[in-house]
Amino acid sequence: MKKLISMLVTAALAVTSVFALAGCNAAKESEGGSGASNFKVGAIYINSQNDTSGYTYAHHKGITKAMQSVGLDPSKDLYIVDNVPEDDEKVKQAVDQLAGNGCNIIFGISFGYINAFEEKAKEYPDIIFSHATGYLSNDKNFNNYFGRIYQARYLSGIAAGYKSLELGNNNIGYVSAWGTEYAETCSGINAFAMGCMSVNPDAKISVYEISTWGDQQLERQAAETLIDTYGCCVIAQHCDSSQPQIVANEKGVFGCGYNSDMTAEAPNAHLTAPIWNWDAYYATAMKAAMTNPATFMTEVGNYYEGLNAGLVDISPISSNCTPETKEAIEIAKDLMKKGEWDVFSGVKLSFSGSAGSVTVEKNNAALVTNDGSEIVAAGGPSVDDGVIQGSMNYYVEGVTQVN
Repeated sequence: MKKLISMLVTAALAVTSVFALAGCNAAKESEGGSGASNFKVGAIYINSQNDTSGYTYAHHKGITKAMQSVGLDPSKDLYIVDNVPEDDEKVKQAVDQLAGNGCNIIFGISFGYINAFEEKAKEYPDIIFSHATGYLSNDKNFNNYFGRIYQARYLSGIAAGYKSLELGNNNIGYVSAWGTEYAETCSGINAFAMGCMSVNPDAKISVYEISTWGDQQLERQAAETLIDTYGCCVIAQHCDSSQPQIVANEKGVFGCGYNSDMTAEAPNAHLTAPIWNWDAYYATAMKAAMTNPATFMTEVGNYYEGLNAGLVDISPISSNCTPETKEAIEIAKDLMKKGEWDVFSGVKLSFSGSAGSVTVEKNNAALVTNDGSEIVAAGGPSVDDGVIQGSMNYYVEGVTQVN
């Protein structure tokens, strides 16, 4: 009898276990939607995921925010290889590591990862490879993504221009990883300069190129030189850390950061910063990859958006800015968002008036390089996106490289 009871109990437990296990598996499959419970995100960073400002910080913040919005848990579903230099072999090793972790999509945030990503996308056809700032792609599993950051740089230039007028100093400095070698840096420098000159037509922008993306000591030295040797009163930047803003704060001048709001690092200096809201892209990419990776390139493709999509913007205007700054920036931003004007056209904006009554004029004027070559005729349309992204290799009037 005891054996019979034992057998019946065992059978009942076995049936219960089968139903419980089936219920558990069903719940796991539906959790997060579109296979979210099994979806893994990989990321390769040029600097540390623990940075508290700058380029890598902005991407990491965007990835984690996007994951949460699509039902993923960054503490469990995100695999990172950070501090990876722009070395093909190191990047390939990082990819192999993330592939071994079972990642379904791998983001590479630095331009120099481009060739390794192209190669590894062929080796791992079932993984989506998504590369920031580059230009290569295929029609299956490899795309690139970037945005119209030049629009935000123009807006920050307005802040710098007003500050230079207030200080009576036309010298504005710009610490840049690269210069005309990359359209990304070149277009950003030009847009910033044009924003400055929309307020202060006599502004002179001195560019100090450090020839690397991630050397904080060189970033610091460049800012010091621009201030001490060239007398710059505002320091802008296209480099990875907040060092140029920290130097500006130390030396009693002002600055426009990049990638994130750097007011905390330079409270007495920082005006505003062109920033990325990378989660706008990352959420789009993750949703598409989770739903149907086979159609990723059709649905997402090579991504290039701007103020309209919320991908780019500027950080809050700090109290270091002049009273007119916010009003003028809102006017320019509205024109760009409505599609009524863009930066690299044959129409220039000119701001005037005091706070509360700032006005803007649109003037037909050729887009001209600093050596006098005409790029766009007066009144002409903006240069093509392909130029802004890939082939702009000239500085506009008012810009000079000093090293």
